This record gives sequence, structure tokens and C-alpha cells, in this order.
Amino acid sequence: MTSATVDMEDLTDGEGKRLRMSGQWRNTSIDIVVKHLKDLKPLLGHRVEIDISGISSLDTSGAWLIRRIELAIAKEGEARIVGGSDVMRELIAALPEQPPLPEKKPDNTPFYQRLLVPVGRFTVSVWEDMVAMTYVLGSAVRGAQSKEKRSRHTSIPAIVNQIDHMGVGAVPIILLMSFLIGAIIAQQGAFQLRYFGAEVFVVDLVGILQLREIGVLLTAIMIAGRSGSAITAEIGSMKMREEVDALKVIGLNPIGVLVLPRLIALIISLPLLTVIANFAALFGAAIVSWAYSGITFEVFISRLHEAIDYGTLAAGLIKAPFMAVVIGIVAAVEGMKVGGSAESLGNHVTISVVKSIFVVILMDGLFAMFYAAINF
Repeated sequence: MTSATVDMEDLTDGEGKRLRMSGQWRNTSIDIVVKHLKDLKPLLGHRVEIDISGISSLDTSGAWLIRRIELAIAKEGEARIVGGSDVMRELIAALPEQPPLPEKKPDNTPFYQRLLVPVGRFTVSVWEDMVAMTYVLGSAVRGAQSKEKRSRHTSIPAIVNQIDHMGVGAVPIILLMSFLIGAIIAQQGAFQLRYFGAEVFVVDLVGILQLREIGVLLTAIMIAGRSGSAITAEIGSMKMREEVDALKVIGLNPIGVLVLPRLIALIISLPLLTVIANFAALFGAAIVSWAYSGITFEVFISRLHEAIDYGTLAAGLIKAPFMAVVIGIVAAVEGMKVGGSAESLGNHVTISVVKSIFVVILMDGLFAMFYAAINF
């Protein structure tokens, strides 16, 4: 197949230029000419003959390109198409100066439908997510790794490996974040309580707030952003490479193989990270209280023993396993939704983090209401 070519030469009278076009000006062979359109700028402002006698075949794409060249030259000079068959010249001349734009049809959708359709789609999406989360939770609890009567026990090395990634790897950032949070709460609390001469009560403030709410909540949010996104990315990548389908083919349940070890690791890691976060926050609060308000470590520990009890500690730690389950399930569901593109993977990782954080905060609010109802 002969590609489209364009040659430029002077006219015999020396007062213009001639463009000799040859080859096949079709959609599959005009790419070379398109790349060199900028080389035709010297023709602007001159009299130009466009000779198409050398063109062996022409389709609509080639005719559009010739028409564009003709119109570009005609804006500042004179352009005339010569040679070629009558059919070719008629095709080029029939093309308008601008490609036709699609007509915008008026939106006759009723207002109530435009208002309720997004609500309905959101409701269906929430219902489908709930069904998917229930399926993942049920399969994980069942621990089914095989469709046949083979071993169903969970791989301990896989769980330990996930604990190392999700728990041990998160310790430094959890320590730093909690230390700073505890220090900030102590400084702000002492600053406000100073007006009432009750700076010592900053210990009660930090102890109760950290152990009941802030410690587990911020740790869960951090794990949702760190480990939840990793779970979605890992499972999503396996889905893109069809590794999940391969597990089904060899008789394994992907939920039992991929999700269950990560879910167990989260349930183990999150309470332990919450304990570490509580110690770090109280340590940061103790340092700030000593430096900012002159509260010694002995007074801080003594006041802390009076302000909190085992119920205060349990109120926060009880939430941790539930939040871990929610983070793991949401991340797994979004990972299973990933399509075959990198864009889909990125979108679902983002959605996973947003949903996890939202559900964690919602669950913390529900626990607060429950504790208030039972006076705990």
C-alpha cells in the first residue's frame, strides 16, 4: 500500500506554488502527511495549486485533510484544486468548512425523575455493597479454602506475615501520631483550664478522651488509610491479572485464601496498636503537662489512676476488633470490584479508604450511643 505523499514545487510563472499529492489518501495511510502539516506554513499568503492527479484512491478522511489544507491556504491567499477525477473533486467540494456538530437533544426528563434517580442508584449501590460485605464476612468466618473435602485450616504463616505488614510496620507512624495527638490535647486542655485554676484536670481530660475515643478512632483511621488501601490494591492487582479466577479454577475459595488471613491479622493488630497508641499519647501528654503546666510525672500518674478505671480502657479496646473487621471487609469488597485497568484500581483504592474511614467514624458514633444507653 502506497502512503500519502505531498511534494511542493514552484509554478511555471514563478508567482505561486504547486502541491502534488500522490498515493493512497485513506484513513490508514495519511498519518505521515498529518505529522508534516506544519511544514506547509510557508504556503500561507501565496497562490497555490493543489494537484490531486497523482492520488490513486481517496476516502472521506483523506478528503477532509485535503479540504483542511485548502481552507488553511485560502484564509490568507488563494487555493485551487486541479487534476484528479470528477468524483474526487466533488467529494472534496461537498465537505463543509467545519465538521458538523451533533445536535443536542433537549432533556425532557421530568424533574422528579432527575431528582429521584440518583437517590435510587445510591440506594441500590449501598444494598449491593451490604450484600457483598455479608458474603465476604460469611465466607471468611466459614474459612472455606476448598470446594472439596481438603484441609480448611487457615495458614498460620500467612497470618503472621500479614501481622508483620499491618501491625509491626505501622508501629512507628502510630507512635509518632499518637504522641503528637496526646501532646496537643494536653497543651490545649491546660491552656483552657488555666483560666479556672484547674490545670491538673488536664490529666482526666487526656486519659478519658484518649482511652475511650481518640486512641482507637485515630488508630483505626490510620490503619484504614495504610492497610485498607494495601488490601484493596493487592486483591485488585490479583483480580486484574486473573489470579483470583485461577484460584477458583483450582478449587480454592479466594475469600478464604486472600481475605481471611488479612482479616485475622487486622483483628489481632488493631487492638495491640490501640494499646501502643494509648501509651504514646499519655506519654506525650505527660511531657507537655510537665513542661507547660508543671505537673510532675508522679502527680500525672496518680491523677490518671483516679480518673480512669478498667471500664474506661475496655470501652476503647472493645471497638477495635469491630473496626478491624469493617476495614478488612470494605477493603476486600472494593478489591474484588476492580476491573482490568489501572484507572479502575486507583478509583477503587480511593473509594476503599473513604468508605472505611466513614464506616469507622459511624461505628464509633454508634458505640458512643450504645455506651450512653447502658451508662457505661
